[in-house]
Amino acid sequence: MKRVDNFNAGPAALPLEVLEEVREELIDFRGTGMSVMEMSHRSKEYEAVHNEAQARLRRLLGIPDDYRVLFLQGGASLQFAMIPMNFLGDGRRALYVLTGAWSEKARDEAVRFGEVVVNDWATAGGYRDIPDRIPEDDGAFAYVHITSNNTIFGTQWPQFPKTLSPLVADMSSDILSRPIEVTDFALIYAGAQKNLGPSGVTVVIAKDEFLAGENANLPTMLRYSTHVKSNSLYNTPPTFAIYIMDRVLAWVERLGGLAAVAERNRKKAALVYEAIDRHPQVYLGHAEKRARSQMNVTFRLASEELERAFLSEAAERGFVGLKGHRSVGGCRASLYNAVPVEAAERLAQFMDDFARRH
Repeated sequence: MKRVDNFNAGPAALPLEVLEEVREELIDFRGTGMSVMEMSHRSKEYEAVHNEAQARLRRLLGIPDDYRVLFLQGGASLQFAMIPMNFLGDGRRALYVLTGAWSEKARDEAVRFGEVVVNDWATAGGYRDIPDRIPEDDGAFAYVHITSNNTIFGTQWPQFPKTLSPLVADMSSDILSRPIEVTDFALIYAGAQKNLGPSGVTVVIAKDEFLAGENANLPTMLRYSTHVKSNSLYNTPPTFAIYIMDRVLAWVERLGGLAAVAERNRKKAALVYEAIDRHPQVYLGHAEKRARSQMNVTFRLASEELERAFLSEAAERGFVGLKGHRSVGGCRASLYNAVPVEAAERLAQFMDDFARRH
């Protein structure tokens, strides 16, 4: 069996032991004689998986009883629209903090449904940094929206802002990578395909009090209350993706929970950032040090010729996914939870070797 060092930005690496577990259960899931992909989402066997995944996520993140956990579809991109559909309008305003391309996309959807105020402090520096504060928040906004980690530019909120208005966060690329205080947020959403599992399922964690303000005049599928009342089973959910997510959550529990995962992620990021910093004549990191992402390390090389050589040699060594996003170019190493520390070690060693030779 050949396994590469997978630094893809998403869909991303999954834990090998989870893949092996899924392989063992693929044909006959726990004695049912069926794959999870084949069974009814109304069956007691699938319902157990569904509820188990919710319970694990609650334990790992410390989600209080007055928050709902939903498994939806449509990715973060649907949430960009679904949130303002439900919570803007009727004279309400929202504040969007721009820290990268995905926060821009969220803003672009929100302006269709209501008044949007923008904090664009980070744009002037080319999205290299994260703001220290949000001075526009006077407590009168329906919500303040942030993107917790910026995959394209490689920045991350080191600490989350304390807001006067309800805080909404797109955590698609760093959920479950470190402990968080869920009660600081009114709503959290995240596509699964980076840290939680495979593509196809989107997790929403929302406070009951915030959900009570939803727009009741929307189509059924676009109202959060629809999914709350049906335990995310109003229509057929992405059952196989939820099953794999449950297995990934169990794997995180076996690692020791989010404190252990955060330390593991810190080690991986430090290995790669230290390689960049050791060779400033070759590697040019994008993010300011205080805003460096633990999930996505973005950098360029001193010339386009060197960059092409680096990516070519990296591919020959079995490193996958190091090319930067098409909109900005450069290089990017995504170090999500499932990427082993050993993979980061091998990448850092290669970077040192490449720098010495060039």
